[in-house]
Amino acid sequence: MSARAQIGVTGLAVMGRNLARNFARHGYTTAVHNRSYAKTESLIADHGSDGDFIPSESMADFVASIERPRKVVVMVKAGGPTDAVIAELVPLLEQGDIIIDAGNAHFPDTRRREAELKEKGIHFVGTGVSGGEEGALNGPSIMPGGAPESYETLGPILEDISAKVDGVPCCTYVGPDGAGHFVKMVHNGIEYADMQLIAEAYDLLKQGLGASAQEIGEIFAEWNKGDLESFLIEITADVLQHVDAETGKAFVDIVLDRAEQKGTGRWTVQNALDLGVPITGIAEATFARALSGSVPQRAAAVGVLPAEAGSWEITDRDAFIEDVRRALYSSKVVAYSQGFDQIAAASEEFGWDIDRGAMARIWRGGCIIRARFLNRITEAYERDENLPLLLADPYFTKVVGEGVASWRRIVSQAALNGVPTPAFSSSLAYYDGVRAERLPASLIQAQRDFFGAHTYQRVDKPGVFHTEWTRDRSETEA
Repeated sequence: MSARAQIGVTGLAVMGRNLARNFARHGYTTAVHNRSYAKTESLIADHGSDGDFIPSESMADFVASIERPRKVVVMVKAGGPTDAVIAELVPLLEQGDIIIDAGNAHFPDTRRREAELKEKGIHFVGTGVSGGEEGALNGPSIMPGGAPESYETLGPILEDISAKVDGVPCCTYVGPDGAGHFVKMVHNGIEYADMQLIAEAYDLLKQGLGASAQEIGEIFAEWNKGDLESFLIEITADVLQHVDAETGKAFVDIVLDRAEQKGTGRWTVQNALDLGVPITGIAEATFARALSGSVPQRAAAVGVLPAEAGSWEITDRDAFIEDVRRALYSSKVVAYSQGFDQIAAASEEFGWDIDRGAMARIWRGGCIIRARFLNRITEAYERDENLPLLLADPYFTKVVGEGVASWRRIVSQAALNGVPTPAFSSSLAYYDGVRAERLPASLIQAQRDFFGAHTYQRVDKPGVFHTEWTRDRSETEA
């Protein structure tokens, strides 16, 4: 078979299928392969008119149909299945060929694979792809890592099929080895926080106003016209106004209140703990999903644990709605600020040199967390690429400052009335913690020195010290 395809996709479940169609629609002859040939045949039968496809039943024929340097996109389940496909591909590839893992791989796996394949002269590009099945087809946000030289070959194709905002591709080179998948992981962590915050805002409006799902959907639709404009706010308005055909009830009211997860949120929190980065909003959002699925514990608590909560009476409906909106916006800023802190910490830890402003730019379109205020984040890092804290950018200092009073009212009212707001509350606590001139951590460090001789530093002179607590309480320099 003569080599004719410019790129190939193996793994034709929904995401792989739609990525292959996206390549073909943009004029790239696309080789396609799936372990079960029926899926390959189905793609050609249903969407062969999207462009030029070269279907192959065997992996060998698939690889042979791609021009050199071969560019092979792997779209299978993360973990063992990905390793199995790579093991099948490698004997068929040559030096300079490129494997692109566009699944949700854990970044340590990507680092391992990249190092192993580099020894064989094969480029491995761990690539974050966000936007779901619609984005994969019509233009996702794409976050490729790997060796810079691989992007020279691959980058133009990925930029071509990515989403565009103001004519700018939502795709850029992220950094070496696992950087692309790391950034996608943090993107998903922010997504967890964003979704939890939106859910809490919905619950506050429901509990505080006694509003119907339809009415709350209309509020979200109005919010989507302003600074909160985003994909998630847009679909929330749509979901809340949807009526279940079978029961005639609001759709959201017939969905079981257990939110599942695939693991990227947990990975984000675990890595933040390793790096020592406080991503409290993302962590609480992840734990909130875990709590929703804690069926025995919830069953044991309902109707048993006393609430001692007040009866919520809102006297000014519009003012309350505006308070919730401002609290939501402020909490969202905290989630993004924490996520970008995590990216900065990992970039330094692994030597990735990630441009945070570029990440904000490519998240403006195609991806799940696309939002109007990502333009503001992009601008913040353009003003100062080494910005130590997104919240400290003048724009965000101003807008969050304008919302703090609303934020405090909402969190305190929710607590007094027994409505759980873990993400709102933890985000406000982080805000207060990061802005505090002095924290009670001094007491914790003193306690650590008392029971474990862990030492401490003083505010009035340099050095590291220890107090002989169980003896004469004299101080010595460590």
